[in-house]
Order: sequence, then C-alpha cells, then structure tokens
Amino acid sequence: MGFHTFDPGEADRLNDPTVRYRYLSEEELLSLVDPSPDATVADLGSGTGFYTESVAVSAGDVYAVDVQSQMHDRYHQRGMQSNVTPVTAGIGDLPLQDDELDGAFAVNTYHEFAGDGAMHEVSRVLRPGGRMVIVDWSSRGLGEMGPPTDQRYDLAAACEHLGDAGLQIRRARERRETFVVVAHS
Repeated sequence: MGFHTFDPGEADRLNDPTVRYRYLSEEELLSLVDPSPDATVADLGSGTGFYTESVAVSAGDVYAVDVQSQMHDRYHQRGMQSNVTPVTAGIGDLPLQDDELDGAFAVNTYHEFAGDGAMHEVSRVLRPGGRMVIVDWSSRGLGEMGPPTDQRYDLAAACEHLGDAGLQIRRARERRETFVVVAHS
C-alpha cells in the first residue's frame, strides 16, 4: 500500500462529530487509551486534533503527531490546548526519546503509516508497560466510509505488525467497518 495523506482542503470533515463518533466515541477512546493526569501520550496522525483534544483533557502532556504541518495550523485555529505539542513527523521517524510515552493512539490513520516500520518506532518510544491503541478502517469492512477497502489492513495484519515490533496484544476486535487493537510494550 502506498503512503497518502488527507487533503487539508477537506479538513473540516475531520471535525464533524456526527461522522467521527459514528465509528469511535470520545468515551470509548478514553476507555481504550486510559490516560492519567501525569501521562505523556501521542496521537499518531492527529490531523486537526479532533481526538487529540479529547485525550488532552485527561492526560498530562500530548504530542499531536502529523506529517502535514497544515493540519497543525488548522488545529491551532480551532484552539490547541496548552498541554498539546504539535510534532510534524512521520510515524516511522518520531523525534521522541526512547521510553518517552506512556501511551499512543491512532484513530483511522494506521492504514496511512503501517507499512513504513512505524510499529518498531512506536515500540521504541513507549515506556515498558506503555499502551498502543489502534482504531482503524478494516479491509474486511463494507467501505461505507474511509478509504477504499484495498487501501486498508485487517485486524490480523495489524496484530502481526504490533507483535513483530515486540508489543503484546491485550485486546483485538474486528467490527463492522473498523477494528480495535490495544497492545502493551
């Protein structure tokens, strides 16, 4: 699968709760990520910060990681929280220290970076016991929303990528259009 990015001209769609919460509610995300007030967490593929802001309310420090600086600009316009630091980088080359993160999450972005060795990089920056959460469009989905199904991964492939990077799967579930994986370092 080839690398692609979201069209910044369509970024307002990323802030529509009627669409975003259809596949992952704020409450479900918080229960999966389970951030503490002193946790350092990264949103991998943060876009305009829709889900970043949900986690930032409960976490200590949050890195909003996106390969497109235009997405950070849009997030700033919306009002980026003071505990969020924008990071313009690819997930396969994170400018973070070893063991810096208590957790990381990727919502509907895993298919964009899964093939570039990103899970090894995430494993490097997660502290021992750190949590990685992926909610993404499944190749087994119906294709109702999101990218075409041939540009997606399935649950088994995601679990294999995480396992190859030394992360232990704690929860994995295929859903109608998406899958959910929670893994620990």
